[in-house]
Amino acid sequence: MAKIHFIGGEKGGVGKSVLARVLAQYYIDKSLNFRAFDADLSHGALMRYYSEFTQPVDVSEFESADAIAETALEQNCDVIVDLAAQSARSVDRWMAESGLLEFANEAGLSVVLWHVCDEGSDSVRLLERLVAHYGDQPSYVVVKNLGRGKDFDLLEESEAMAKARSFGATVIELPELHTPAMRKIDRVGASLWAAANNKDESMGPALGLLERQRVRVWLNKAYAELERVV
Repeated sequence: MAKIHFIGGEKGGVGKSVLARVLAQYYIDKSLNFRAFDADLSHGALMRYYSEFTQPVDVSEFESADAIAETALEQNCDVIVDLAAQSARSVDRWMAESGLLEFANEAGLSVVLWHVCDEGSDSVRLLERLVAHYGDQPSYVVVKNLGRGKDFDLLEESEAMAKARSFGATVIELPELHTPAMRKIDRVGASLWAAANNKDESMGPALGLLERQRVRVWLNKAYAELERVV
């Protein structure tokens, strides 16, 4: 069954694009067939770092958004959609008016809604909105981003999390990567694999030996969490 992964969280700065990049790299490293869509039309990370696999999508335009489901079906592959902040209304409207969840069920597609969280109350409130809106129809993955907080008690004790778990949500952790290493990765302007393995300074500012090793360790930890979903 092909899966459509909507990487959301609605709030800016919670790490949606980092998670999307890790998921894309996971598919590549595991030789899994996938395509990606980047809904951040101004500075999308997937378009920058994984352009070979990615195309832009305007989720406010139905014809553009339709390509997400059509690609999953026509190419029989999983699809990763990196949603921009504050795109929920457009996505909700497209999915509702297109009957996407019903269509996906009939076509044998699995719709997975990823909610990337920091430790703040906004992430809890937005999760509450998400599960209230979609109910038990899609699959849910709640991601506690340890790079955006360490204390997720507010999330764990919330009614929103209890409701998500009652719908079968998978809860995973995205491990924290040392901040200077992440800054260097972004300056390299390449995939996570290239950042972790590139030693050629002529291609850009390469990471140091132990920095590359930390990225590899971080990816392996993240992959262990993703194995529970993909």
